[in-house]
Order: sequence, then structure tokens, then C-alpha cells
Amino acid sequence: MFLMFALVLIPLVAGFIANLVVGKRANFQPWELFVAGIIGSFVGGILSNLVFNGDFEISISGLLGSTVGAIIVLGAWAWWRTREAQATR
Repeated sequence: MFLMFALVLIPLVAGFIANLVVGKRANFQPWELFVAGIIGSFVGGILSNLVFNGDFEISISGLLGSTVGAIIVLGAWAWWRTREAQATR
């Protein structure tokens, strides 16, 4: 039961924290923040393995790694959105 709660809560919290860091003017939807938190967990796990173990291993991370990964994912997502919006003008 706790595992299911953590699998939903950690990505959601990481996504909302990343939204505060990246900026609210990007107008991300809550489901996008949740997806960014999930993808960010894997990105954070890869980065922590590269930094601490020196190997490229895919794993999930906790709240801190998920937040760092979600910041990277949302930053890239906001950049891509801006680029696509400018290309369609």
C-alpha cells in the first residue's frame, strides 16, 4: 500500500517542485508535471549512477533525484514548446 502511494506521490511532488523552479509561465498541465516527475526519476537515477558509481545504469531515484531529473525534463520540454511555437508562426 505504501509503495503504491509513493509511486504516485513522489513523481507528483517532484513535478510540482520542478514547475516552481522552471517557472509557471510555461503553463504546464498537472498531468504533464506527473509525467515529468516519472521521467525525471529515471533521469535522476541515471545521473546519480554516473556521478557516484561512474557507470551508466538505468534506475529510479527518490524525491531529490526525481526533482533534479524533473527540472531537467521540464526545462527541455519548455524549450521545445517555445521552439515549436516560434516555428509555427
